[in-house]
Amino acid sequence: MTVKAILEAKGHDVTTVGPNALLAEAIQLLAEYKIGALVVTNGDNRIVGILSERDIVRCLATLGASALDESVKAAMTPKVNICNEQHTVNEVMEIMTRGRFRHLPVEKDGQLNGIISIGDVVKRRIEDAEREAEEIKQYIATA
Repeated sequence: MTVKAILEAKGHDVTTVGPNALLAEAIQLLAEYKIGALVVTNGDNRIVGILSERDIVRCLATLGASALDESVKAAMTPKVNICNEQHTVNEVMEIMTRGRFRHLPVEKDGQLNGIISIGDVVKRRIEDAEREAEEIKQYIATA
């Protein structure tokens, strides 16, 4: 199973924010869309960072309430791990586990093409396991 299959099922929509937006605006987007991370993009849809709930907590711990007036650029993670549509679910799980993060932007031709969350990966793995179990049951029943 590949990232392409996951994106075909869930879509390519990604909530993004610019690096110069205020952290308070980014927090509002996270709350409004009930998501855990925003991909930070520049004007031509190129990935320049990612802003997760953890990034925000770290910034708040350092600056207190004044962090809300900081730019997203000040709090984001600038070195973003990415994947492409050809990555397998197992490869994505390995990247996420090794990096200890829950969101992985998908890039195509140098531009943002989607995002995969740990929830997407777990859902796909459960679906695969259930399908395999059903196939084994059918095989045993017909043998």
